[in-house]
Amino acid sequence: MPVTVVVGAQWGDEGKAKVIDLLARDHSVVARYQGGHNAGHTVVVGQEKYALQLIPSGVLYPDVTPVIGNGVVVDLVTLFDEIDRLEARGVSCSRLKVSSQSHLIFPWHQALDALAEDQRGEGRIGTTLKGIGPAYADKANRNGIRAGEVLDPVAFAESIRRQALAHNHTLAAAGVPTVDVDAVVDRYTVLGRRLAPYVANTIDFLHDAVAAGEHVLLEGAQATFLDLDHGTYPYVTSSNPTAGGASAGSGLGPRLLDRIVGITKAYTTRVGAGPFPTELYGELGDRLVDIGQEFGTVTGRRRRPGWIDCVMLRHAVRVNSLTELALTKLDVLDTFDEVKICTGYRIDGDEYQGYPDRIDLLDRVEPVYETIEGWTTSLAECRRPDELPLAARRFVETVEREVGVPVRIIGVGAERDAVVEWDSGLVAP
Repeated sequence: MPVTVVVGAQWGDEGKAKVIDLLARDHSVVARYQGGHNAGHTVVVGQEKYALQLIPSGVLYPDVTPVIGNGVVVDLVTLFDEIDRLEARGVSCSRLKVSSQSHLIFPWHQALDALAEDQRGEGRIGTTLKGIGPAYADKANRNGIRAGEVLDPVAFAESIRRQALAHNHTLAAAGVPTVDVDAVVDRYTVLGRRLAPYVANTIDFLHDAVAAGEHVLLEGAQATFLDLDHGTYPYVTSSNPTAGGASAGSGLGPRLLDRIVGITKAYTTRVGAGPFPTELYGELGDRLVDIGQEFGTVTGRRRRPGWIDCVMLRHAVRVNSLTELALTKLDVLDTFDEVKICTGYRIDGDEYQGYPDRIDLLDRVEPVYETIEGWTTSLAECRRPDELPLAARRFVETVEREVGVPVRIIGVGAERDAVVEWDSGLVAP
């Protein structure tokens, strides 16, 4: 079954775009299956850096068809800004297909997002304020506007007006500015006409591709521990980035999913609030942030750093049925005299089995570490396993042993070709 799923195995920002870009060269189709423009993916090709938010990373290959699946919420302003920037740099987006069943984001969603975050006060969850949550809420409430509606411009304009007026009542009641209904209708009617040529029945398209023996790559945004059901709720996103979400958000049934790749950095980061057992403060944390350039692609926010957490990764293996790991940014640890790997948890002094299912327990976790001697040399030129220093190989082998699935790809730099293909002989369970 030629369908591969790429899933973030931590709290996002694991370097998924680099791995997706690497895998895309062997696939005919790359499809996003959830999330929206709150996700930033960066790909470095030679001297060129491409920061993507909505368009799948496979767009950089001229023979790959990029697809925005039915599980994605689409901000049209961001989409066309991204298309314009890519095409100005010689990257054609003419092959892009947008699911007729994907939901659209409007200005009232962003206003409601900001209102909700402000009302949380000290309990803010750190949303990107892009309107993602309110758009998914409208979808769940059966009030959403889908991309396919742009094919009937008159009905589309009526839907926008009706929803804008309804949401303005909520905004006005909260004492915050409402949206200019006429201006929104006019602007999005124009954007809808521009979207129309991209709209497609992507479910049929993906099934036809699989039936023809083409290789399809399903790309997740955010990550396992930001999943609405399986993440550190309420500090999560509003969709399901886990592998189960790949079926719902693409229309490809679970029996078609053959290879499920979990992406993890050689350390851990998260953005916004929420528990973080291996979080590092002070000089060590600052070094990880500075060397790894750990600032959000979309928001610019500083990410919170910490050591790699194999308890998290074991849980990610379970909920995603991961067949393998891609370990990125190993080179960020090049200058550390020693590095640590979290191999277990203690809570109130007692060993804790598994990953806590309650946030109050996760807040009390004391990580158990295995310390690895640092390799204190650059990995930038390594391309084969035997070129990695012994200490770096020990680090990778320890992660494999603790997590229980093989590492297949190791990232040793930001560039497209800065990877080591690793094969330790470990077989996924």
